Amino acid sequence: MDLAERLGSVIVSADSRQVYRGMDIVTAKPSQEEQERVPHFLIDIRDPKDTYDVGQFEADANQLLDRLLKTYPVVLVVGGTGLYLRALRFGLDPFPAVPKSVQMDLRHFFEREGLSALQDRLRQADPPYAQEVDLSNPQRLIRAIAVSEYSGRPFSSFRSLASKPRPNRILPVLLEPQRGWLYQRTDQRILDMIQAGLVEEARQLYPDRHLDALKTVGLQELFAWFSGECSYDEAIALFQQNTRRYAKRQLTWFRKETDWHRFDPESEPDILEKVLTLLEEG
Repeated sequence: MDLAERLGSVIVSADSRQVYRGMDIVTAKPSQEEQERVPHFLIDIRDPKDTYDVGQFEADANQLLDRLLKTYPVVLVVGGTGLYLRALRFGLDPFPAVPKSVQMDLRHFFEREGLSALQDRLRQADPPYAQEVDLSNPQRLIRAIAVSEYSGRPFSSFRSLASKPRPNRILPVLLEPQRGWLYQRTDQRILDMIQAGLVEEARQLYPDRHLDALKTVGLQELFAWFSGECSYDEAIALFQQNTRRYAKRQLTWFRKETDWHRFDPESEPDILEKVLTLLEEG
């Protein structure tokens, strides 16, 4: 927010969950006041019943950036969905076409056997990808399993990272904190979310809990409490644990991309000035 204000710029969200309306607290979506302070884009553009994937994001983001960069010399793309950022920076890899029947069979398998069975199937089909993907996202699991099993090659083997030409300069900046500091912050943020009304938000979403968009960390644990599968305290503890696991997968994902300008937010208080210097150096 501070950097956007210093640059007189705007923010494009690269978060696969902030695209959905009604999921405000659980996705740490910027508040209305923050969005009035700095305009945000690609937030609240879909209902949870709608599908939205990385291909749609790449098309939407590129079209949006073409328009915004005619007004702003710099646009900030912010978010933790690694696959979205990778697609925007490098383009999508050419994956083999998979018949819809294969994907439907996997969807029926998921509905019949549950998320853990789907996760196990991905671990067998593509162990490396299972280490970095958001395991709470059945849509991504189904896609990866479908490609792996239909082609006979692991899904991750198709991700060549062959860069497509991009018309604009991209400055990749990564906040990479120490794990202990990050875990402490995520645990506290979850308690702050509860204080801000997350339980009430989750209750409103509970009737549609079968939707893929709602199978996300934070909602799934509270849904389990609502349905009597665990206690409130157990749900919060599991929410914190699964968030830490997700954060660990994010660190693993970005560690494989070596061109980021990396900053530790715990020990480097002048990150904003350093980023401004990088921009000035061109």
